[in-house]
Amino acid sequence: MKLKTKLIIGGLALALLAGSGAGGWWWMTRAKGPAQPEAKKSVDYKYVTLDKVLVMLRGDHGEAVPHYMAIDIVFKTEPQDEARAKEHLPLMRTVAVKALSVNTVQSAAAMSVDQVAQLLNRAYIESYKADGRKPPFAEALVGKLIIE
Repeated sequence: MKLKTKLIIGGLALALLAGSGAGGWWWMTRAKGPAQPEAKKSVDYKYVTLDKVLVMLRGDHGEAVPHYMAIDIVFKTEPQDEARAKEHLPLMRTVAVKALSVNTVQSAAAMSVDQVAQLLNRAYIESYKADGRKPPFAEALVGKLIIE
């Protein structure tokens, strides 16, 4: 066999080896269908309760009437924020009373539990934003709601 033939065969073998290496690399790194979104890390929330928040309700014309709203609020908090949430319970009671005391008997009776929870969450977000702090809870939930 001539030297030229040996060089051609060697070059072809080298090209074949490089091509199979590149093909194997492409096959191993290609996407396997659409990319799956990363699963959110599951948080084991803790629940802190604020019991017996009492709010006097007003009549249609702002007059005092013997009606009140009693509400138990449950705060969904991450484990590392549980102690801070308990420390903030007096502040959170004050914010709840302030937010709910503007209601009349009729407007309070017309609100659903979800609407009350939304009202409270907005009030808490605004209060903490005004103080320049992050709330120590993810969400405020209504545990009990009584309107008398």
